[in-house]
Amino acid sequence: MVTNRPERRLSPRSMLSSGASALEVVTSRPHQGRWLVVFAGIGDRNAAERLRGATLSAPPLDDEDDDVLWVHELVGAQVVDTAGQRHGTIEAVEANPASDLLVLPGGVLVPLVFVTERRPDGTVVVDPPAGLFEE
Repeated sequence: MVTNRPERRLSPRSMLSSGASALEVVTSRPHQGRWLVVFAGIGDRNAAERLRGATLSAPPLDDEDDDVLWVHELVGAQVVDTAGQRHGTIEAVEANPASDLLVLPGGVLVPLVFVTERRPDGTVVVDPPAGLFEE
């Protein structure tokens, strides 16, 4: 799960989905750069191990902005700059402390802070600094 609001997403009684089932957060706390989470009904290590590698999703928060970018919506989207030049398809989104990074073909990394819009067709528009796309 990638979020800029883990303390809200992982608050007690929050609901997450693993795709196969709904998970209710009982407690959570940050620990060494990650979050330790206890889910209702997951009472032992074996049950927790079955969730290893699962992608968790959550419904939008009531007060979230309409321009929120979701990782699952970004991966596979085309990237164009403000001049209309195409730069490839987003292959992944890497978490990074300063700004998450869009991973493009050839290992090009674009900080999410340079995204200016997400068009209705899914295209992501970036306003990159000079030299970002130069080899």
